[in-house]
Amino acid sequence: MIILALKLSFIEIVGFLSAFLVGISLGLLGSGGSALAMPVLIYIFKINEKLATAYSLFIVGSSALLASYRYGLKKLINYKVATFFGLPSVVGVVLVRYYLIQEIPENIISFDYLTITSRNLILGLFSILMIIAGYQMIKKKKYINKRVNKKFNASLAVIEGISVGSVTGLVGAGGGFLIVPSLIILYGLKMKVAIGTSLFIISFKSLLGFFIGDMQKNLIDWEFLGAFSFIALLGILIGLTLSQHIKTKLLKKGFGFFVIGLGIIMILFEFIV
Repeated sequence: MIILALKLSFIEIVGFLSAFLVGISLGLLGSGGSALAMPVLIYIFKINEKLATAYSLFIVGSSALLASYRYGLKKLINYKVATFFGLPSVVGVVLVRYYLIQEIPENIISFDYLTITSRNLILGLFSILMIIAGYQMIKKKKYINKRVNKKFNASLAVIEGISVGSVTGLVGAGGGFLIVPSLIILYGLKMKVAIGTSLFIISFKSLLGFFIGDMQKNLIDWEFLGAFSFIALLGILIGLTLSQHIKTKLLKKGFGFFVIGLGIIMILFEFIV
């Protein structure tokens, strides 16, 4: 770690400080890790977009694992829902990471006045998800529990899991903003239990997607990835501690606006500038 630090340029130091913010956001808000990690990996460290999505899965997955451990100690994880929702999401992530992501051609569409590359596709979808995630943080959540006193629908959980796993596997995002509302609306979980269950699902679907899908296809720079993830984990520990002493409602709304702005900037960089 010390040897790596001596080799860093100023912009790379900024990148690793951003890794700390990735952890802080996850610890404080329970979401937003990939929204910060992906732009840092791509624009600061100049990592290829496909490899960046793999690194993002590992970073967000390991961070979510630590956070979900804290929720588990407080009995705020519904393991039945996590199993029926999470295992299919693992299937979705692994299939995308192992079979699809590396097969996306460099130039998807190429005409005289229009070229869409794999980078455009991945970062375009990621930016759209960022904007949606930011909006979810800003708006007042009034989730209506549609499944009170109804039988648990395992088939629906499987379909939802595969869908979320496939989408988030493509762009390297955790997908908490998709998972949490589903757990509340469809399965009747309380907010804190939904967040804890979501973090647990994100941790094992992201990590298994990385280890089963990406490690077989990519040469991983473990020195870099280990350093980035370690700094993010330190941020999570501090974020979890701070979350017990400050009200995160206003902070979450501010971060939501930041994520929307970052998503719009990424779209401008990739498609207009």
